[in-house]
Amino acid sequence: MALFSRKRLILFLMIFWSSISYSQETINLMFYNLLNFPEAPPTNRSDILKVIIDNYQPDLFMVCELQSEAGADMILNTSLKTIDNRYKRAEFVYNQSSSSADLQQLAFYNSNKLILESQDEIITDVRDINHYTFKLNSSSTSVYIDAFVAHLKSSQGVDNEEARLQMAMDFTTYLSAIPKDHYVLLAGDFNFYTSNENGYQELIDPTNAIQLIDPLNRPGNWNNNSSFADIHTQSTRTSSVPFDDYGAGGGLDDRFDFILLSQNLTNSTELFYVDNSYKAYGNNGNCFNKSINDTSCTGEFSQSIRNILYNMSDHLPVILSLQTDQVLAADDNYHTEQMIRFTNGNIINDLLSLKLNPQLLNKSILIYNVLGQQVISRKVTDNEIKIDATHLPNGIYYLYSSNSDFHEPIKFIKV
Repeated sequence: MALFSRKRLILFLMIFWSSISYSQETINLMFYNLLNFPEAPPTNRSDILKVIIDNYQPDLFMVCELQSEAGADMILNTSLKTIDNRYKRAEFVYNQSSSSADLQQLAFYNSNKLILESQDEIITDVRDINHYTFKLNSSSTSVYIDAFVAHLKSSQGVDNEEARLQMAMDFTTYLSAIPKDHYVLLAGDFNFYTSNENGYQELIDPTNAIQLIDPLNRPGNWNNNSSFADIHTQSTRTSSVPFDDYGAGGGLDDRFDFILLSQNLTNSTELFYVDNSYKAYGNNGNCFNKSINDTSCTGEFSQSIRNILYNMSDHLPVILSLQTDQVLAADDNYHTEQMIRFTNGNIINDLLSLKLNPQLLNKSILIYNVLGQQVISRKVTDNEIKIDATHLPNGIYYLYSSNSDFHEPIKFIKV
C-alpha cells in the first residue's frame, strides 16, 4: 500500500510539474562573437555552430563579426535549421559608421515566440549599433523587447577607451526614444577590461533614460584576474596559430562579452530575468589562461561541447533566460492546444491518445526523442487516434506534425 501511495505521489508531482512548466514560457538568449564568419577556419563552422545551437536552443541569437549576407544565410539555413523552420533573421545591413568596418552584427529569432516589428542602426565613429524591436508572439498583451547588438572598439589604451565611451554615449542618448514600458537588452563584444572603465560606467549609469543592469553584478578588474575565471569569455585558445592566426590566443582571461538588461526585467511579472541563468557558455570556471578544451577544465560543460567551442571562435557565447506569463504561439489558429490534444493527459504508460484538428487529416504525426531522432511516424486518418508507445523507453518525447503551418512541438512523458 505504501509503495502504491508513493507511486501516486510521484505521478502527482510529475503532473503538477508539467502543469507549472506550461504556465511560464522561457525565452533563451545568446550572444556570440563568431570571429570573421564565415572566412576564418575551419571551413565547416556552420555545422560546428549547429551543435552549439542545438545544445542551447536560443530563441534570440545575436551575433557580431559576421562578414556577409551569404554568411547570415549560411547560419539560418544550416546552423539554425530545424524541423519546423521556426528561425528567421533580421535584414542584413552593412555597417554605415565607417568605411573600414567590415564586420557586422545581426539578430536571428524563433518566430514562434518573437515577431520582429522594426530595425534600425545607431551610427557611431566605429561601428553601427544595431537595434531590433521585437514583440512577443502572443494574442493577449503586447510586450515589446528592444534588443541592441554592439561591437565596441577593441584594444587597450586611452584612445580606444575613449572610442568605447563615445559609442556607449551614442547608445545611452538613443535610449530616450525607447518607450518606458519596453524591455531593453544590450548584447555585444564590449572589449572592457575593467568595470571602472568609463564606457562601462556610462552603460549602467542609473540616471540614463532607461537604466541598464549587469545581471552578474561582478565589478572589478576582469583582465587576467583568476578571481573572475568563471565569467571570462576570451580567448578560448592559447594560440591562434592552428587557425591561420585568426583571432586571439593567450587563453581564457578576459570578460569581453556581455548581455545587459533594463531594470524592469528584474521586477516585472509579464517578462523577467531568470535568476542565475546568465553564464559564459562552456566556461566551467577552472580554465584560467588555458584553452577552453583543456582536459583539466572539467565540469558542467562536457569535453565534447568545449571542443566544439574551441573550433568555432576565440570567444565564448554568453547566455541568459527570460520568462513570461504570456502564451506564445506562431498563430492563434495553429496553437498547439488547438491542433493536438492529449485525451488522457501527457504522462502515458503504453498508449498515446490524441484528439486532432481536422486540418491535420492526411498529414503525419511525428514523434522525436530528446536526441532529435524520429521514433514514430503515424498518418492521420481520423480526428482521434491512438498510438502504441509500448516499445519506447521511458523518457521525454516531442510531437510534431508534417503540416507546414504547425510549428510548435508539444511534449509528453512516458513512465
